[in-house]
Amino acid sequence: MNQVEELERALLARAERLASAYREMTQRSRDTTLREAAERLRLREQREETIARALGERAFRQQVQASELKMQSQLDRLRWNLVQDVERRLEGRMQAFIQGDPAGYSAWLQRLIASAAATIERPALRVHANPQDHQRLFAHWDAVQAQLPAGQRATLADSPIPTLAGVLVESEDGRIRVDNTFEGRQERLRARIQQVILERLLPGGLDTGNLFGG
Repeated sequence: MNQVEELERALLARAERLASAYREMTQRSRDTTLREAAERLRLREQREETIARALGERAFRQQVQASELKMQSQLDRLRWNLVQDVERRLEGRMQAFIQGDPAGYSAWLQRLIASAAATIERPALRVHANPQDHQRLFAHWDAVQAQLPAGQRATLADSPIPTLAGVLVESEDGRIRVDNTFEGRQERLRARIQQVILERLLPGGLDTGNLFGG
């Protein structure tokens, strides 16, 4: 064998070794690229899934909040209608009391004045009433005076006030007053009326501000 043939075989062997090394390197590079691509795809899918879940949760929360607001609005409307209905019934019952039991109503007016006088604790008082009650009280003023605490006197105001029933009692200087008119007492009772209505609407004490909360 001559030197030329030996050189050719040596070159061929070297070329095969280089080709094999390049193939291995290329395979490793390909495998690495595929793994990296798969990992990037996994991370991208995970990120998109997280975003989609967050968007879905936000959309759900918005729907729940909208439902809560709608329900709250409906409850507020219902409560307001019920309060108005109760107030109308109270007016009817008061009118029935006035017309059905005049003597009992007159005695009730006198007790309101005596109670207000005890609260005000001033020697001179002024009593306001509607036109009908003004006449009623005027006719029984001695009985009114007799029920006042010792050392107090009261006068019936000349000008009637617009009220369904009851009296407004004030100190002579007008600085202290007790509103025992029907409307004044009704206003003081309104919060309690609303509370009772809510207790009937939501007997379990459900928080209307978070109807769908966990």
